[in-house]
Amino acid sequence: MFTAKAKIAYNACAFIQSGFPMQHPVIPQAYLDKVTPLLGDEATLRTFIDYCQRPLRRSIRVNTLKITLPDFTERAQKQGWQLEAVPWCKEGFWLQRPAEQENLPLGNTAEFLAGMFYIQEASSMLPPVALLAGESGTTDISRVLDMAAAPGSKTTQLSASMNNQGLLVANELSSSRLKVLNASLQRMGAMNVAMSHFEGQVFGQWLPEGFDAVLLDAPCGGEGTVRKDPLALQNWSEAALHKLAAVQKELMDSAFHALRPGGVLVYSTCTLSVEENQQVVNALLNRYPQALVVESLAGLFDGADKAVTPEGYLHVWPQLFDSEGFFVARLRKTQSRLRPERQKRTGKFPYVPAARQQTDEICHYLQRTFGLVLPEQHRLFKRDNDFWLFPSPLLEWMGQFRFDRMGIKLVTAHRQGFRLTHEAAIALGKQAVTGRYELSPEQLESYYQGKDLFVEVPPPQGELLLMFAGCAVGLGKGLNNRIKNSLPRDLVRDGRLVGWV
Repeated sequence: MFTAKAKIAYNACAFIQSGFPMQHPVIPQAYLDKVTPLLGDEATLRTFIDYCQRPLRRSIRVNTLKITLPDFTERAQKQGWQLEAVPWCKEGFWLQRPAEQENLPLGNTAEFLAGMFYIQEASSMLPPVALLAGESGTTDISRVLDMAAAPGSKTTQLSASMNNQGLLVANELSSSRLKVLNASLQRMGAMNVAMSHFEGQVFGQWLPEGFDAVLLDAPCGGEGTVRKDPLALQNWSEAALHKLAAVQKELMDSAFHALRPGGVLVYSTCTLSVEENQQVVNALLNRYPQALVVESLAGLFDGADKAVTPEGYLHVWPQLFDSEGFFVARLRKTQSRLRPERQKRTGKFPYVPAARQQTDEICHYLQRTFGLVLPEQHRLFKRDNDFWLFPSPLLEWMGQFRFDRMGIKLVTAHRQGFRLTHEAAIALGKQAVTGRYELSPEQLESYYQGKDLFVEVPPPQGELLLMFAGCAVGLGKGLNNRIKNSLPRDLVRDGRLVGWV
């Protein structure tokens, strides 16, 4: 329970909240009573309440699939953006813009729309870093499962860290969130991803010991998000907490069985309760004491010792790094623990491998038109008139597991030959050496508005990869002094671009 001084401090906060309900969080007394013993002393409790009242710092993650860190930081410097490095993620930065830009939507900048960065809370960058720390780029990691993937911040971070190699299965139960996830993957140029739409509990039995690494960023109470969502704690209760913990334990058991021996499992939440964090991990350890070991995260980054628990987990309180609250644990599976496999929902598999002649024709088209070659570790499949690039590690699961979407649609066949798709242009355009056309900021704005572009000097005629600052943004077609706009209609936007425009 609160001491008298702490209650005075909280009541003052509550008084402020009553006048500004959307600016200051609702923190129930029962919740504060719950976390008081975890925080240790009255001064830390007051600091916690103070940070919960502060606006959350804006942070972004540079997408290295589209732009290098030096190139991005140079662009930011020219615009007057101040970037403060996030200590646990070399691509992550806290961002402060000039006063005249602060009220302009960051998501309306040309660079955001071109996929150069993702607006991502700094703490949420921790789980992918913890998952691949010391292992990214090795042959040990070719199949990764993101068990609860939407809206896509961690999935796109993982894809970039894997450099679009291997296979990343992104699972999401919510249909509406699956659409958001797909849009994020396309904008960021992720092409090693297969999306699925199941409860996470199925993976342990449907794909037993099939993954080299599993990230379970579990659905949770969201206590750590109160700086972003003032009402995150409004309906907090002990009953809801224990109900969530029961689901989290089921998901953890599935994640464990989906992981191969020697593989890595990272469990994370954006909540702060021990019941949803330490106790969930400890329950799995107690169930399989000979098959799991904890790998301490104390050395994950400089300063991690401020957040590390005695077990080696990271319990990030908002006041530690001026961020959202977060929890991260990393486990290593040491022994096989198979259980009876459950019948999978496969459905009809509508793809067939592309014929050799078709593959040769597509390769010739890509080379002749854009100077592109098919990426390694991907294989070409056909469905109707569309040809798809699938990650090679996916091949043995084809027809055995139902995926909603796999890899990227590469080209569509027409009577005159083939035509590159928008999503393939976004993912592969950076490697193109011919057929590129660099847009000015004004031209880019017109392109996103769905307008054709009229230019004084005739552009190269025929299919064009439209670029902005070296990043592919889509396709057009040169017709005399006009560039015909090929932006998909669902991506057309009416608004003006801001920032570097």
